[in-house]
Amino acid sequence: MTYAFMIEPQHYTPFENDEELIEKCQEWGLLSGKATKLKTFYYKGNGLNVPCTIIGFVDHMAAVIQLDNEQKHCIHPSYLKEMQASSYNIRSVTGAGAEKGNEPSAASKTEVTPRPEAVSVADPVSESNDIPSDLNDMDIDEEGSHTGLKGDPDGLVEEYVGPQGGTSSEAKPKAKTASKAKSVKIDLPEGKVKMTAVVKEFTTVPNHFSDNDDEVIIYEEVAITEPERVEIGEAWSSHSATMKKQELEVGDVLTFEAKMIKKKLTRNPVPYKINNPSKIQKQV
Repeated sequence: MTYAFMIEPQHYTPFENDEELIEKCQEWGLLSGKATKLKTFYYKGNGLNVPCTIIGFVDHMAAVIQLDNEQKHCIHPSYLKEMQASSYNIRSVTGAGAEKGNEPSAASKTEVTPRPEAVSVADPVSESNDIPSDLNDMDIDEEGSHTGLKGDPDGLVEEYVGPQGGTSSEAKPKAKTASKAKSVKIDLPEGKVKMTAVVKEFTTVPNHFSDNDDEVIIYEEVAITEPERVEIGEAWSSHSATMKKQELEVGDVLTFEAKMIKKKLTRNPVPYKINNPSKIQKQV
């Protein structure tokens, strides 16, 4: 049996071992910080209550799970965390009863079937499914792929930030500037590469599925050093448990191995994300 509501990831990073999975689950709040082994997770949506396996992630805001029929599904980690509560089924039944006469509200968090469009996941999330038409232009990269997820039941649409005041005549030069920035294309390697970066600042971005904002690190002077040197400029990463162990400060020069992807940071003009940094060293 296949489930029509499933959102199959176009691409994702699989976990290489249980240790990496445990660390990511701790970062998402699915396991306590002292956990040393995995537990069974359940998917409780669309009338289902079945065990699921977390097999990877698209980014910090989108986990990839696999159900008993081996279908893969993208879901926000905070939503998956809510499903683990024993009272979740009660809330789901209440929401299902409301569906008969009305469309599901945002508060019910009842999943809906996505429109049959090519989808991929971006981060971070949006509070609303009403996405301005301007987002279509903003969310398509140079290769023509969508960086936002349309019609997603798990709230994975990238947050849209509209013009921050000013007249329409003032907005035009900004659009031209963005167009010029897009003209500089960097071909990113697909796998992990050796890199160097300088810590520029620590900040947070909104997470509307959690009581707390997500902590991130912004880097400058980012460059791929091997297999061949590629100047990146600015990039960002999650301020994960792995990074916190380094006790980083602004100005620290780091070398590490990681995967680079094109993923814009919400409300910040930082276009690239550093995924799964390992073998991290601070230069003295």
